[in-house]
Amino acid sequence: MEIVCTRPTCPRPANHFADLENQATLTTVQQKFCTACGMPLILSGRYLPEKLLGQGGFGAAYLARDRYTPNLRACVVKLFQPSGDLNPDQLALAQSLFQREAAVLEEIGRKHLQIPDLYAFFPLIVPGLKPGKQEEYFYLVQEFIDGEDLEQALARSGPLSASDMVEVLVSMLKVLDFVHENGTIHRDIKPSNIMRHRDGRLYLLDFGAVKQVTAAQGKPSGKSTGIYSIGFAPPEQMAGGAVYPSTDLYALAVTCITLLTGKEAGELYDSYNNSWAWRAHAQVNPAIADVLDRMLLAVPNQRYESAKAVLAALRQAVSSGAGASATPPPLPTSATSQATPPAPNTAMQSPPPAPPQAAPPPVPPGLARPPKGPKPVKASSASPASQPTPMSSVSLAEFLGGAAFTGVEGGLLAIAIVSLLGTTLLGSGAWLILLAVLILLQVRRVIERFDLVIIAAVTLGVVLLFPPLQAILTTTATPRITVIVIAVMAGLAAIAIGTLFRLIYRLLSTFM
Repeated sequence: MEIVCTRPTCPRPANHFADLENQATLTTVQQKFCTACGMPLILSGRYLPEKLLGQGGFGAAYLARDRYTPNLRACVVKLFQPSGDLNPDQLALAQSLFQREAAVLEEIGRKHLQIPDLYAFFPLIVPGLKPGKQEEYFYLVQEFIDGEDLEQALARSGPLSASDMVEVLVSMLKVLDFVHENGTIHRDIKPSNIMRHRDGRLYLLDFGAVKQVTAAQGKPSGKSTGIYSIGFAPPEQMAGGAVYPSTDLYALAVTCITLLTGKEAGELYDSYNNSWAWRAHAQVNPAIADVLDRMLLAVPNQRYESAKAVLAALRQAVSSGAGASATPPPLPTSATSQATPPAPNTAMQSPPPAPPQAAPPPVPPGLARPPKGPKPVKASSASPASQPTPMSSVSLAEFLGGAAFTGVEGGLLAIAIVSLLGTTLLGSGAWLILLAVLILLQVRRVIERFDLVIIAAVTLGVVLLFPPLQAILTTTATPRITVIVIAVMAGLAAIAIGTLFRLIYRLLSTFM
């Protein structure tokens, strides 16, 4: 069994113990020590770190196993060990933030399904690598969310559609409403701190920068520490001033526009005019864009005062639209509904029916409900699941490349099938089936990018060099150069047809 040493300065952290493969030994052995530095490996007598998940300025996070659970439950072990030379005040601040994260997770994690649970929090004092020196470490053990954070999802699949962005917005607003109602401000909302579980549920992570609300809502909550993420934090936080619930709302809006556009926050901010300029890079319902723009205002008291107020504004925005048959996302109306999170991926389901005399009109096209059921997402350590991609999120180069491939491949397949089967019903049917399979594989992203070039080249080689086809081509009026010309012409025709179709699609999306 592999166990990773958690001492930051360990020269060889990987350790292998064959005897731990035995269940009886695994559950009864007192301790194991790193073969390189002597660090105790079984933390608090039960947690077995097996993989480094990430490292930062305040320590590291490990995927671990709890040996005192029947199925060796997976968990995340966070190590607090600041890097660099910190003065006593800075070290005390960093340590208080780490302890605060544990306290918040203990307080609210068990009350909300979209916040990880706290399992343990403990210190560890061990002999240092230098004789006569001791080292002190602090560990936090929390629930492991098996999925992919939205920063990773954005890098893998590209920008979200408008409906998927609204799903994230609504889901996180519900979590933030619960967090704020419990006297806490997160202060570090960003895509990498939002995790989508494999069952589709969204989680809010990393409460290491939390700030307790010590005054009434709308009043200052005390001077802020300098813990924030550049690009996502609002002006009052970057200036080290007081923070408010609207501080989190600003960061959530920045998160949503980066997910919607696929661009860095700095690319969407117009420093000359001191304002956000993101609408030109996305297609979203104007009423929803207005809500996001108000969340992005520089002055805290000009934003919405609470997550509940944003949810109400979203309800009004989608209710005022017209021209579509989808229903608006459910926006809770009571504190009870806020404290109980939705089932996975239900952020866009129908709200409770309105009174008969005030039935809301349908939702505009930009807020169409996503497919029912959870959206499967692979863990970050595994291969991502293939998913269909909306045309609105496919770049022009990618779209035209796919069209060219389909045309070239379709032309080569037509030549091969006609040469072998003739223009019979069987031949035509086989060609149509193969062409449909190719298009489906591209839509599902089973094949993409360099796969297209490789497959087209292999098909061309087979058509030109496969003995039965070569014999037929040499005895007919279809020389090799003609095969290549037909394939290229088919590719150009597919590009022309695809471009026309894309233009029509965009015009319909704009006016309907």
